[in-house]
Amino acid sequence: MMAGVILIILGLARMGSIIKFIPHPITIGFTSGIAITLLSTQVKDFLGLSIESVPAEFIPKWQTYFQHFNTINMPTLLVGLISLGIMILWPKVNKTIPGSLIALVIATAAVSLFKLPVETIGSRYSNISSSIPMPSISLVSFSTIQELIGPAFTIAILAAIESLLSAVVADGMIGGKHDSNMELVAQGVGNIVSALFGGIPATGAIARTAANVKNGGRSPISGIVHAITLLLIMLVFMPLAKLIPMTTLAAILIIVSYNMGEWKSFYSFMKAPKSDMVILVLTFLLTVVFDLVVAIEIGMVLAMFLFMKRIADTTTIKTSICENCSEEDEVVENTNRSDKILIYEINGPFFFGIVHKFLEVMNEINKSYDVLILDMKNATSIDATGMDALKRLYARCEKHEVKVLLANVKEQPYSVLENMGFIELIGKDCVFESRDEAMEFVA
Repeated sequence: MMAGVILIILGLARMGSIIKFIPHPITIGFTSGIAITLLSTQVKDFLGLSIESVPAEFIPKWQTYFQHFNTINMPTLLVGLISLGIMILWPKVNKTIPGSLIALVIATAAVSLFKLPVETIGSRYSNISSSIPMPSISLVSFSTIQELIGPAFTIAILAAIESLLSAVVADGMIGGKHDSNMELVAQGVGNIVSALFGGIPATGAIARTAANVKNGGRSPISGIVHAITLLLIMLVFMPLAKLIPMTTLAAILIIVSYNMGEWKSFYSFMKAPKSDMVILVLTFLLTVVFDLVVAIEIGMVLAMFLFMKRIADTTTIKTSICENCSEEDEVVENTNRSDKILIYEINGPFFFGIVHKFLEVMNEINKSYDVLILDMKNATSIDATGMDALKRLYARCEKHEVKVLLANVKEQPYSVLENMGFIELIGKDCVFESRDEAMEFVA
């Protein structure tokens, strides 16, 4: 319940919008990784392997499968293959009725009529209740709230991430656009109501979302129908639901895992820039070997570092030495140092990632110059580290008796320079709207 409240707060605070900053390679990587993970969880039921406990981890799970490969139940495998074949071939006959529904009906009828030795929902879960528990509210002390707030926050964050990622996957499959903040609020309300009935925390699930979309779901109505159908099955049709073969459910999820994997996009990204390819493959492997949360965390951190490097590589600091030139004049490189005016032109964001470039260029300032013009026409933004570099530049210029002038300062950089005292430091009369005005001032 506490996690539900936190989710509502996150939604109202519009924190859901952060999901749009997840790069596409990460989305492709974790979606394909979850597809492989989902498929690997269905092997036991599809083959009818006799395994008491299947490890949760990917590699130990497959080691266990191979160790028990000799326990394959042939009737189970046969029913699974027939179910798989029906789902693959049925769309060629009729696209209105989902093939998974036809496979479910035929397989259930066959297993029941011919008394096949195939595990069903009822034989595995014999104590499934067909009644709804009554809602209840229990009072908790403040000390209990303090104790649970940490775990509740963790659950809320994980629920938010998985639900919003599910929504992103659905958007990609149907070409839609979800409201992230509304999703969080709805998820929070759902978890609060679930807790009243003794339920556990729930999230949007990529596998179920993909199954919904692949069977024709395109709007919230399909989700409502899904929930109502589950309720009817539990209250009315539970005796029939218990007859469904586990191998048929596994076959349905195998098809879902194949359909949800972004395999064409995955292959196309192999031809993308190496940085994107590394993020994609790493996210994919981490999702498969570890879990979604680890994959997203490491993938996002790596993506941010690579993005910053890319921005740093494209940001340049152009140096020219000029005595009688304007903005339209051709830049003079490596001119005789007897000239009196040094011009620095920053092209791109002036942030911590390119400060090292700036400091290297700054070392050429000496007493042979009278004036330094810092042209910020193409400097789109500046951060605190960039601001610190400018102060160090000013200190060096002051030491060598070089006057500092600013030209073409855009709105965001000017606001930062003013708020952090740099404009006051050099004087407002040293800030000009263009390089030409700065040159006239020098003249």
